[in-house]
Amino acid sequence: MIGQYVLDLQEVDETQVALVGGKGAHLGALSRIEGIRVPGGFCVTTHAFRQIMAKAPSVEDLLDQLSHLNPDDREAIRTLSAQIRRTIEAVAIPGDLAAAITRALSRLGEQAPCAVRSSATAEDLPTASFAGQQDTYLNVVGPTAILQHVSRCWASQFTERAVTYRQRNGIDHRTVDMAVVVQRMVFPHASGILFTADPVTGNRKVATVDAGFGLGEALVSGLVNPDVFKVRHGEVLARTIAAKQRAVHALPAGGTQEVEVDPQRQEQPALTDAQAVRLVHLGRRIEEHFGRPQDIEWCLVDDDFQIVQSRPITTLFPIPETADQGNRIYVSVGHQQMMTDPMKPLGLSMWKLTAMAPMTEAGGRLFVDATRALSTPTGRTGLLDLVGRGDPLTRDALETVLDRDDFLPLLPDPAPGRPPAGGAPAPIETDPAVVNGLIERSRASIDALRRDIATKAGPALFDFLPEAFKEHKRVLTDPLNHQAIMAGMEATWWLNDKLYEWLGEKNAADTLTLSAPGNITSEMGLALLDVADVIRPHSEVVAFLQNVEDDSFLDELPKHAGGTRARDAIEGYLDRYGMRCAGEIDITRPRWRESPSTLVPAILDNVRNFEPGAAQRRFEQGRQEAWKKEQDVLTRLRALPDGERKAEETQRMIKRVRTFIGYREYPKYDIVSRYFVYKQALMKEAERLVRAKVLPEKEDVFYLTFQELHDAVRSNRVDDRLVRQRKEAFRTYQALTPSRVLTSDGETINGAYRRDDVPDGALVGLPVSGGTIEGRARVILDMGQADLEPGDILVTAFTDPSWSPLFVGIAGLVTEVGGLMTHGAVIAREYGLPAVVGVDRATRLIRDGQRIRVHGSDGYVEILS
Repeated sequence: MIGQYVLDLQEVDETQVALVGGKGAHLGALSRIEGIRVPGGFCVTTHAFRQIMAKAPSVEDLLDQLSHLNPDDREAIRTLSAQIRRTIEAVAIPGDLAAAITRALSRLGEQAPCAVRSSATAEDLPTASFAGQQDTYLNVVGPTAILQHVSRCWASQFTERAVTYRQRNGIDHRTVDMAVVVQRMVFPHASGILFTADPVTGNRKVATVDAGFGLGEALVSGLVNPDVFKVRHGEVLARTIAAKQRAVHALPAGGTQEVEVDPQRQEQPALTDAQAVRLVHLGRRIEEHFGRPQDIEWCLVDDDFQIVQSRPITTLFPIPETADQGNRIYVSVGHQQMMTDPMKPLGLSMWKLTAMAPMTEAGGRLFVDATRALSTPTGRTGLLDLVGRGDPLTRDALETVLDRDDFLPLLPDPAPGRPPAGGAPAPIETDPAVVNGLIERSRASIDALRRDIATKAGPALFDFLPEAFKEHKRVLTDPLNHQAIMAGMEATWWLNDKLYEWLGEKNAADTLTLSAPGNITSEMGLALLDVADVIRPHSEVVAFLQNVEDDSFLDELPKHAGGTRARDAIEGYLDRYGMRCAGEIDITRPRWRESPSTLVPAILDNVRNFEPGAAQRRFEQGRQEAWKKEQDVLTRLRALPDGERKAEETQRMIKRVRTFIGYREYPKYDIVSRYFVYKQALMKEAERLVRAKVLPEKEDVFYLTFQELHDAVRSNRVDDRLVRQRKEAFRTYQALTPSRVLTSDGETINGAYRRDDVPDGALVGLPVSGGTIEGRARVILDMGQADLEPGDILVTAFTDPSWSPLFVGIAGLVTEVGGLMTHGAVIAREYGLPAVVGVDRATRLIRDGQRIRVHGSDGYVEILS
């Protein structure tokens, strides 16, 4: 029985989290690593905690009440958690348990000062550290005090902060048990924290040491600023020595107190450089044992380091796996595709199978390995120029890495080979028939896909899909397709560059491309205005839509006056655009056809904010503005020296941009149209697996890769544990923020705008659609929660084509992610909306309802109130 309650640290390792909690398991493992010193001690196991909880049956009712509370209801959580703690502390420790703890304590010395530390089973885990959620008591002396503080540690399972943390992370309070670690107290000269990877940049090769005098509580509580050492490859790269005016020391009779540091010592370093390097060497040994970067608490006693805690650093962005041990540079796909959220495994694998370039994954996101392209002068220049035109932040991030000459040395350009047969392709003609032909070919190919896939099921479906993916790629890699896209983009760049050079006018193409024909994404936004026109006259339908709560509303619509017409209008819209959704590159995201209620807020905004016929008027207004701008530009050019030639070239480019720029959006429409066909077929297989009781829910297939789903269909078996692990991993990925550029060292780099031409306090971004607008900021992260009024400025993390229906009702746009030719920028120009994208942390720095001014031509945002 005694062994069930108490285990010596030397008897414990990292496999025993369920018995001794995360902290206890890690300390036990640390004590077994050669060369690592850990203060001696023992663990009071979770068996003891469960026995105490069994003696407090009223806690069960309190936990029921707690589980139903909103995590934001702080007052109710505070009251209930305090009641639970009082109940637990009031339970008398049974005699056999008290005796076991006292016997273990006698081996340390009955009156030996000890640290009594909580160790929860959901603590110091690879995916969540739970740091600081439960209590630790230092310099506790004597058996009576030790037992009292063990009770307090059990009760600290229900501190307000621990309860809130679990509720926000969806963790059932009953699934977490509490052990307690009792260790001999050490009285250090200095103490602090070692991160074996840089916690700010993520660089796995740079360790960071925070150090102060006395006990580490002074640093943890924020009482003093630490000395900071950056160490790489056995050398101190940088050090910052702080003025350490206060320290925490132990009292002779127990407990701790704050003391003033002697003024002559305050600015002395707490560690020497040699000690910092030696500590990092110990940290690397610990990191190697646990297999991942660690956050380590240490004490320095008589020039000897003792380790009092080690936990995984859970905030680091993972590094893509590669067999190549050389330095690598990865570029985020999500920042190009306007979807920086994590993707589920089926979404990741489907995008990789259908993408035009090889991709790797990390943290639920996709990256392209740009190392090879950046390794030669020609490749580097070409990639930086291409990236820089779309997103200067990505270019700056790449240049930040490349400026370090030792990270990726330049290799000579390969010797030129023979020119390709036939020479360079002839330039594409400015002919609308080119675009029309491409669209017809796309439609025919998708119709054939729908027809052929309808006859496939089970293993035959998975035999068919690889061939479908080949056709998918064939359509998108058609040289004519690429030429049409580039023709529109290059004409835009030409107009902006030349008209700025000749007329001093910024972003002239923004107006010249208004209401360009054939833009499937802008047409989608205007088409929802037409849906609103059908619904607006029917007050009963409008009232019904205002209370829609689920996706069955289309079946209910015909029961209301005008409802049949309304339903037919929405169904027609879904037939054309129902394959779209937010984050549509992830096949697992619910499409509008699957979740039509997503569109209801935008429809109601259009009913409220627009008059009948708004779509046609808006398109015609844009067309007229573009025509007037063209006449104005040509007139001014003709007045210049050599003006006739300049005007003629410009007119030719205007015709070219208006012919091709709308097609820029069509390939994405082709992709998501195919994706919905694939998804519908795959979900039928998922439903069959549910009927066969292979899976509990059809959405569980989202946590399998394409190949794993293929295997499941053939074998009628799925590893339930794998699905659970993938769900947990996805939950942790949602808390991570990907950067534009990631290195094989784990360093995350987002780039910076090197500008000094913006007002103080302004938020800097990339100008993508000209004009200046002032209005109310609406910070919206979920399109389904939109509630817009005329004149509002949409502020969001990123926009993909699915956000276009909102663009018709706003006056301006600000996003955190985006580039000159990304979808949000293209549609903002189509609709004539001043827009600034790539504004770092815009959704956090701008509060919903604030008045802001967007400078779409100059690329910055001012917060006015």
